[in-house]
Amino acid sequence: MKKYYLPSIDQQTNTVILANGEFPAHPLALSILNNCEWLICCDGAINNLVNVKKEPDAIVGDCDSLSEENQIRYANIIHRISEQETNDLTKAVLYCIRHGRRKITILGATGKREDHTIANVSLLCEYMNDADVEMITDYGIFISIDSDSIFESEPKQQVSLFCIDRCTVTSHNLVYPITNQVFTNWWQATLNESIDNEFRIDTNGRMIVYRAF
Repeated sequence: MKKYYLPSIDQQTNTVILANGEFPAHPLALSILNNCEWLICCDGAINNLVNVKKEPDAIVGDCDSLSEENQIRYANIIHRISEQETNDLTKAVLYCIRHGRRKITILGATGKREDHTIANVSLLCEYMNDADVEMITDYGIFISIDSDSIFESEPKQQVSLFCIDRCTVTSHNLVYPITNQVFTNWWQATLNESIDNEFRIDTNGRMIVYRAF
């Protein structure tokens, strides 16, 4: 059974994708951005990278939101993918996978437009068969699962479950227990709370687990 750990502010992250949502402001998210080994920017996100002293290793996307100045400055690391069947975040994830980067942290994928936020969070379930992908925001961590899993937590940490498929779910170490309950919509298993240093979720379908900071 897989266990998912909480990120720490001093961790060395292998691969980070910076999306073009709200630029990270939380100290943990900023530390992960500044200390990552390999940084991929969705094209428009590079325009905000001036907020930190960090250079990207690649810029990936359809480049429709890349400034003319940055198109010139980063010409040698731009990977333009014009097809419109996937968004820039997915293009960046697939680029990482093609280069053998299968442990990925996504930053800057929420905020601004709500439709982009919902789409980006739900896409975690599309990536899970090919890579270990987590999404860290200024408020918490999203992880996708499709089998029984354990999560490191803190007592009283806020937890929400979002069922992408029709799922039968059982929880362990949450304030509001769930026992073989069938969920059919995103909202139905939200707003729970951990009671220990870890909790367990048993599921027979795809779901997204959120742990708040």
